Amino acid sequence: MPPITATPAPLSRRFSVAPMMDWTDRHCRFFLRLLSKHALLYTEMVTTGALLNGDHERFLRHNEAEHPLALQLGGSVPLDLAMCARMAQDHGYDEVNLNVGCPSDRVQNNMIGACLMGHPQLVADCVKAMRDAVSIPVTVKHRIGINGRDSYEELCDFVGTVRDAGCTSFTVHARIAILEGLSPKENRDIPPLRYDVAARLKEDFPELEIILNGGIKTLEACREHLQTFDGVMLGREAYHNPYVMAEVDQQLFGSTAPVISRAEALAQLRPYIAAHIDAGGSMHHITRHVLGLGTGFPGARKFRQLLSVDIHKAKEPLVLLDQAAELLEGR
Repeated sequence: MPPITATPAPLSRRFSVAPMMDWTDRHCRFFLRLLSKHALLYTEMVTTGALLNGDHERFLRHNEAEHPLALQLGGSVPLDLAMCARMAQDHGYDEVNLNVGCPSDRVQNNMIGACLMGHPQLVADCVKAMRDAVSIPVTVKHRIGINGRDSYEELCDFVGTVRDAGCTSFTVHARIAILEGLSPKENRDIPPLRYDVAARLKEDFPELEIILNGGIKTLEACREHLQTFDGVMLGREAYHNPYVMAEVDQQLFGSTAPVISRAEALAQLRPYIAAHIDAGGSMHHITRHVLGLGTGFPGARKFRQLLSVDIHKAKEPLVLLDQAAELLEGR
């Protein structure tokens, strides 16, 4: 696949795109990098079992253009996590992040995700094992609590214990996770956002890098939160309305480079799509991630139809891509 020739920015967590299962795959990340050169991008969560027992080359594959890039791991066995962190470093990732926030039943049954907030010393042991194995940063993404362990004192105990293992950067999803009775989707909406709790955490741990995640939708909100926090992380908004990222470099990093247009972004993506098709892949693998690029203008419905419905019937899918691109001209 052809790389983007621009030199990537150094690692910064001032603005990042959240790891999202089934969404932030390598094709999505390549596309998002066209919109922002500075945003830190995260992989989907990859479990230690998948890397140690499966095709790790497939899971760790990425394009050099995606940097700065972090791998998010799911696991709770320190030795396994250390081995996987070493794989990540060997494959050129810029950071390894431990998932302590996912509330799904599937990961709970394997002691992965938010349930680990009930075991701060185990998380600390995992962090220490990974830090001992690699020289790249090891970070943690977590909730402000889980049901049954949702007091501020318990949150401080968790952060303090993991800090003592050497972790200096925490991405805080400012909701508790309800581990019984709510689906992962409901856990993204029903528990109330508590930015005040995350802000108090930053106040009580000023030496730590605290990144805010949860419910952020605009760059105006990002700028506001950056007055309190060291960084912000966008999740679903960056996926469903990706063009919000087009002004990230200018508004949040002070870049003087011109803002890329929607049409330019799709034009730059075209060679990548063509190479993927030539390699036997389906255009839909990539274009499913760009449907939100049409958000907010009258031709958006036709744009989405071309790239999500008509594409499956097309003998020459790149022709449809060019038709979709025409709808973006001047946007």
